Amino acid sequence: MGSTRDLETEKSDSEEAVRGKGTWKQAAFHVATTIATPAAYAPLPFAIASLGWPLGVSSLVSATLATWYSSFLIASLWKWNGEKHFTYRHLAHSIFGLWGYWSIAIFQQVASLGNNIAIQIAAGSSLKAVYKHYHDNGTLTLQHFIIFFGIFELLLSQLPDIHSLRWVNALCTFSTIGFAGTTIGVTIYNGKKIDRTSVSYSLHGSSASKFFKAFNALGTIAFSFGDAMLPEIQNTVREPAKRNMYKSISAAYTVIVLTYWQLAFSGYWAFGSEVQPYILASLSIPKWTVVMANLFAAIQICGCFQIYCRPTYAYFEEGTGFKSNKSSSYFPFRNRLTRLIFTSIYMVLVTLIAAAMPFFGDFVSICGAIGFTPLDFVFPALAYLKAGKTPNNSKLGPFLRPLNILIATWFSLVAVLGCIGAVRFIVEDIKNYKFFHDM
Repeated sequence: MGSTRDLETEKSDSEEAVRGKGTWKQAAFHVATTIATPAAYAPLPFAIASLGWPLGVSSLVSATLATWYSSFLIASLWKWNGEKHFTYRHLAHSIFGLWGYWSIAIFQQVASLGNNIAIQIAAGSSLKAVYKHYHDNGTLTLQHFIIFFGIFELLLSQLPDIHSLRWVNALCTFSTIGFAGTTIGVTIYNGKKIDRTSVSYSLHGSSASKFFKAFNALGTIAFSFGDAMLPEIQNTVREPAKRNMYKSISAAYTVIVLTYWQLAFSGYWAFGSEVQPYILASLSIPKWTVVMANLFAAIQICGCFQIYCRPTYAYFEEGTGFKSNKSSSYFPFRNRLTRLIFTSIYMVLVTLIAAAMPFFGDFVSICGAIGFTPLDFVFPALAYLKAGKTPNNSKLGPFLRPLNILIATWFSLVAVLGCIGAVRFIVEDIKNYKFFHDM
């Protein structure tokens, strides 16, 4: 009972502290920044290559539609029982009780930490590519750029909350569009310069290897639609929160559909089964556009990293009684120093793991399998069923129930298979590479 009272106290503190101020457009920036990142785009051609054209296309399209639908389900649960639920874990607690709270808390931490390790590797890779363009014989390694990025993120981490990142994420959203447009164009250009008869679309390796690659690809696709922060984002939106959130999700997914599919399919078309896990590593000409795509990637990842470290910061604030958003004008030195110490510890941990094991594709897959799949596919469907939400149109009721059961069942299986594939490749990479390898 004590734990329940603590949750209720924590929730009431949040209600006093936070009031939705943002517009649906600002929320769309947040949603697009958390989902449509270069780290999510970049491995999609490799995932398609691991599955082949028929299964790859159907997996990507079905995942797009399923996660779009699941996002609407989460948004529809705002005030489902007459009360506001400001975080994902509080929403889970209101529907499933204490086990729901802690389940979401664990999955959210796995997703947030795994995502930030993966995208820090991606940011370091992009910064290194820009550096090598101007200093081909330079001595700086991938690890140096991972550290540089970590220092910059530590500075951004001193901003108090998600709403304070709205202009950062607006810039990141435009960088997302710039990255997608540039990368798609350069990919098609490179594809046309390649002798098309030399491009193979066949699946390589033994039967066991093909299966593990396919499992890994499912986790990668799940990662590409990761958004473990929808209730937190919805909390920043002014009333009517549901309607505004529906609009922001639709706007964000319009960008996603127009860019994800094109890059995934054009990347696989251009390079076939030889496409790299990080698509930018497959691009070579013209060099200035490759540099530009890498710069867009690094800028966009700055905002995405911040969105995903906020759940961890929130646990710290709740555990210590320190509330950074208690007042926009009252943020004393003691709180600033405490925040600096904690965020420094977090950044050192993430940076150390990213630098020691820079296996981008592996982290993407395992994070998608055991972090984002439960949060973005399984939980929304189960929560909607448990909450007893039924549409006013009775004709939809018999259809939505089996649909939600199907989504929850299938993506639970995807989580298991993706985890198996990711663990296998991590073990192989550790055998083949030394720690702190300059990839």
